[in-house]
Amino acid sequence: MTLRNQVLIWIAFLVALSLLVWLFRGILLPFVVGAALAYLLNPLVNQMQRWHFSRGWATAVVLLTVITVVLGLFFMLVPLVGQQVVGLVQRLPGYAADLQALARRWAPELNQWLGPERAAQVEATVTDLLGRMVGIVAVVSGEIVSSGMTVLSAIGFAIFTPVVAFYLLLDWEGMVRGLQGLLPRDHRSEINDILGDINSSMAGVIRGQGGVVLIDMAYYATALSLVGLNFGLAIGLIAGFLSFVPFLGFTLGFGLSMGIAFVQFGDNWVLIAVVFAIYMIGQFIEGNVLYPKLVGSSININPVWLMFALLAFGALFGFVGLLLAVPLAAIGAVLIRFGVAKYKASTLYLGHNGGSGGDPV
Repeated sequence: MTLRNQVLIWIAFLVALSLLVWLFRGILLPFVVGAALAYLLNPLVNQMQRWHFSRGWATAVVLLTVITVVLGLFFMLVPLVGQQVVGLVQRLPGYAADLQALARRWAPELNQWLGPERAAQVEATVTDLLGRMVGIVAVVSGEIVSSGMTVLSAIGFAIFTPVVAFYLLLDWEGMVRGLQGLLPRDHRSEINDILGDINSSMAGVIRGQGGVVLIDMAYYATALSLVGLNFGLAIGLIAGFLSFVPFLGFTLGFGLSMGIAFVQFGDNWVLIAVVFAIYMIGQFIEGNVLYPKLVGSSININPVWLMFALLAFGALFGFVGLLLAVPLAAIGAVLIRFGVAKYKASTLYLGHNGGSGGDPV
């Protein structure tokens, strides 16, 4: 088979797969989450097998333990977090008005420090940013409410996701052997190398990035609650959860926290500085400790490419697309790097002289 026909077959396969995901996007959520959960827990099941547990018992013990922990956290945190999120959304316009009042109160000092024209520009910019932030939160809240799961679909998700994860974990080794048996024999070694790179990248995304998100959520929620910031638990959880999107989690959490701190603490600059320090310390730990230790260089995705993938897959496939965006971006990055390496080794790039001759461009 010629290279051209191979490329056409792979393109047709990807187009068909994308079409199937788009057609069935409404029912894919438990399968996507179940597959991610199975991939995440497979190393634990393998470890228990090395301790002489059968595959079935190891799968059942690991999955039941995870379900118990998740349900415990759900019943402990969801009522409190839900109240804080609702209260934050309702109180946000009031905070915006309070911040504008503070800006007007500080206007004489700003005029004296910056001059009338620059002070007016600063005040206009702050007012515009506050308006945009309130508008964004309102739109996001409306989208969440309008696209939220009904009680019936939530029950279905809670039931089907563990079932999908259980059966995938139970037959994980068999599925891997089956896929290995389908690989073209002439290219099996090369494809296995690519799959190894994809596995490393996926481990960085799901296990490494997931660990960073959980630690960020716990840190910001705990620190902001201890300092006494209004809605600190909800803001910390939101900032930590969105930290997988470059700059979004930090920017949103920092903006909300500092705005509320100025209104709540008034002239207590010590507490305002503490809130500021919480985010600076969090960013330092995330960038210099968590990412190098948990993620490393396994993802190797440009932040611009990651943000594009989130927006594109979210627009095409909805919430399921958002869940698939980062793993698929990691897979796409591996395949693009492989394609570039093959191109640089081809005569199209090197020329018939193998790159040793030719006129410089």
